Amino acid sequence: MKKLAFSAGAVLCLLVALTVPVFTYAATKSDNRPDTTTTPIQHLVVIFQENVSFDHYFGTYPTAQNKPGETRFQASKDTPSVNGLNEALLNYNPNLSNPQRLGPSQALTCDQDHSYMDEQKAFDHGLMDKFVESVSGGSCPDKTIVMDYFDGNTVTALWNYAQNFAMNDNSYGTTFGPSTPGALNLISGQTHGATPDTLPNSVVNGSVIGDPDPIYDDCSTKKIGMTGKNIGDVLNSKNMTWGWFQGGFRPTSTNNGTAVCGSTHTNIGGATITDYSAHHEPFMYYASTANPHHLPPTSANMIGKTDQANHQYDLTDFWTAVSNNNLPAVSFLKAASYQDGHAGYSDPLDEQTFLVNTINQLEKSPQWKNTAVVIAYDDSDGWYDHQMGTILNQSQSGSDAFTDAGLCGTKAPVLGGYQDRCGYGPRLPLLVISPYARHNSVDHTLTDQSSILRFIEDNWKLGRIGDGSYDVLAGSLVNMFDFSNGSKNERLFLNPKTGQVVPSQGKGHDWDSDNN
Repeated sequence: MKKLAFSAGAVLCLLVALTVPVFTYAATKSDNRPDTTTTPIQHLVVIFQENVSFDHYFGTYPTAQNKPGETRFQASKDTPSVNGLNEALLNYNPNLSNPQRLGPSQALTCDQDHSYMDEQKAFDHGLMDKFVESVSGGSCPDKTIVMDYFDGNTVTALWNYAQNFAMNDNSYGTTFGPSTPGALNLISGQTHGATPDTLPNSVVNGSVIGDPDPIYDDCSTKKIGMTGKNIGDVLNSKNMTWGWFQGGFRPTSTNNGTAVCGSTHTNIGGATITDYSAHHEPFMYYASTANPHHLPPTSANMIGKTDQANHQYDLTDFWTAVSNNNLPAVSFLKAASYQDGHAGYSDPLDEQTFLVNTINQLEKSPQWKNTAVVIAYDDSDGWYDHQMGTILNQSQSGSDAFTDAGLCGTKAPVLGGYQDRCGYGPRLPLLVISPYARHNSVDHTLTDQSSILRFIEDNWKLGRIGDGSYDVLAGSLVNMFDFSNGSKNERLFLNPKTGQVVPSQGKGHDWDSDNN
């Protein structure tokens, strides 16, 4: 296999192609869409989960082994294929080990290495063959587990959502690296602008490559802040309602006026896990959108609007807004840590409970008819994925190691002139669940985390973030929707424990599913 090279001409051609507007939906009189949006979607709910590569959850989709005693999954006959783990990759993989299936009894796994540099080393010039050596977890007795995957007998709900709504199999982390870069890219397309601008293994050349905590947060170790704009700033400038809702955000006590985030839950393995993780809350890195003392909204009617909470809330506030028919235009949901899917302290079964309970409840709300739910992930955790994305933004610093030591590509960086933002990084799952989502559809459009940012910008006519944000390159999510026939108000209700289909409740179409 040849090692990949990136010429200046090739990068320029890609940039020209990707900066052409891709948001091509044309409204018709039958849309009943408000003037404030360019599509019929009036409410976007982004569920931002943790640390999963595409192959780790969907590598053998739609085929599950259906071993005795496990939750059964049977795909519809017309299910499209995905770019997953074929026979050669399963049996003759170029890595040191072949991928192995993990069953439901193996849902609790060790955490893998997902650092900015080591992920580049695992990619090995695009050969994708150094995962065992480069990103296997330090606490993992068996280093080959980094290659392994779940199927529809464990991640049953996600496979059922893919069966009935839309999934993208060509979506990537905007840059290499762990949780904080992924969260920052979601809301700004930008990881540059950290202050202080040097923090070993976390900030290099002013760009965030690790997991430092936000300085504007009582419940963090207060390491860095971010300059520049995020999507919250832009939504505020247009008087749009929005919020970030995170499990454990509400303080359990205060200490001399400082919030203490001490709530916990127990995962399926019996471990007690602190609910709130500060470095998973990206808006708290920005002074303009932070709620340092974790103050509550002044009233239910103010959720989504600007008051002392400053758009940063506990997850319970989201459901208060929903029950009061006050769902913000844009909502970001972050599960309590034990349900966010992060290996080491969470797992796909606890994650499934959160996803299903959230979506079932949203589908019962009157706002469902014009709502879209996006399920996305912050990083891959280092889990094996065979598909490399396009390197659209290069970097040359001591933290890079993709094409050679100190190099992720060989040319000058493209966006803003900022180093240590090399991307795209690893491939990640991306699903859209909505009455307007295409049914049993697999989209192959090249997208990344900032594609969600771009959808918000385009749908609410907000304009671009600027200053080298990846939003100018981001592919569109529109191909995951069908806006041609109006809202069908279709809903799919699943069992939160098994992920299997249950009879629909309330008004709307009942899916005739042969999945289970």
